[in-house]
Amino acid sequence: MSCGEPHETECSEVLDHLYEFLDHEMPDSDCTKFETHFGECNPCLEKYGLEQAVKKLVKRCCGSDDVPTDLRSKVMGRIELIRSGQAVPDHDVTADNPAPG
Repeated sequence: MSCGEPHETECSEVLDHLYEFLDHEMPDSDCTKFETHFGECNPCLEKYGLEQAVKKLVKRCCGSDDVPTDLRSKVMGRIELIRSGQAVPDHDVTADNPAPG
């Protein structure tokens, strides 16, 4: 997707990192570049608006679902293993009876 006009920040970069922008997971300097791009590029602005609307809809429809405590603990444990660089088990951590290794 592109409007065909040259931009300081390419459309492909904006679209590749759109969810980081939507989730406020990027540095302020990158946010500023994206905001400038949206001011110049209607196709990217439309894509941003669409994804923002979908995100709000999902939050409204699914945002109140509680995650089971044991599932949350398993997922957080796996994230910690990955962050620490330790070996991660091959079996599904959400399964009640893990597959024999």
